[in-house]
Amino acid sequence: MYDLIIVGGGPGGVAAGVYAARKRIKVLLVTDTFGGQSLVSADVQNWIGTKSVSGFDLGKMLEEHLRAQEGIEIIDGDLVEEVGKIEGGFQVKTKSGKSFETKYVLITSGSRRRKLQVPGEKEFESKGVFYCSICDAPVMKDKVSVVVGGGNAGLEAVLDLLPYATKIYLLERGEHIKGDPVTFEKIKKDPKVEVLTQTETLEIKGKDFVTGLVYKDLQTGKSAELALDGVFVEIGAVPNSEFVKDLVERNPFGEIVVDHKTQATSCPGIWAVGDATDVLYKQNNISAGDAVKAVLNIYERISKGKGA
Repeated sequence: MYDLIIVGGGPGGVAAGVYAARKRIKVLLVTDTFGGQSLVSADVQNWIGTKSVSGFDLGKMLEEHLRAQEGIEIIDGDLVEEVGKIEGGFQVKTKSGKSFETKYVLITSGSRRRKLQVPGEKEFESKGVFYCSICDAPVMKDKVSVVVGGGNAGLEAVLDLLPYATKIYLLERGEHIKGDPVTFEKIKKDPKVEVLTQTETLEIKGKDFVTGLVYKDLQTGKSAELALDGVFVEIGAVPNSEFVKDLVERNPFGEIVVDHKTQATSCPGIWAVGDATDVLYKQNNISAGDAVKAVLNIYERISKGKGA
């Protein structure tokens, strides 16, 4: 039986793994990939201590730091699908069929992109409907595209598209753009960008590939259609917390509710950090710091011989 199993390989998971290894905790980390959602970012400029790094390179840096630690066991390319209670701790099962026992669990599983759930979205996924602007922006060379979502992710998607697309529509459901004002000021000055607020996406149209998007003007109640070649969906994220939904308290958004002093959940023996939780700000640096906090709290319990 492990002392601790860490679920996830983003900044929170890796920070937890490094600290757990240095504390000589018997620890296993299970992750699909390293780097979390930042993997799709072309340029991360707010990872403290590094002026600029691509998401891919950040993921490699995190993995290399973790693998340099003595004593930690790592399983990558696999996902945790179930956590259940057993005598003395928990049983953790993965997608590939592996099963492990542990006294404690630390969830750093992050979140995934939210979808529009409108007609045409599923049918044209990867045929003009995209969820990664850095991956797919080059496909829009000399074409017209739309970004749905006016948060920071949406603004960054517009920036990714600027070198390629001939026209970019930015659609936001609310009255105002919610993303970083500095970034918004930069993109709205570009003549290729047209911002439409108070809009609701109704349908994505196409034949073999996307040809248009139908939206509703929430001020007038009227519908309109944009002729375009690509739709980039940037409307937020869904926490990856389903695998512990029967064990821990979650809020209406599916976020795991934690004690922000210790990162403990409502289930004794399970801690959680990062985008899977109800933390107010979803940031790499915050996830890493909260993970350190959680591991120190877990180590305190182990060193004092306390139960969950």
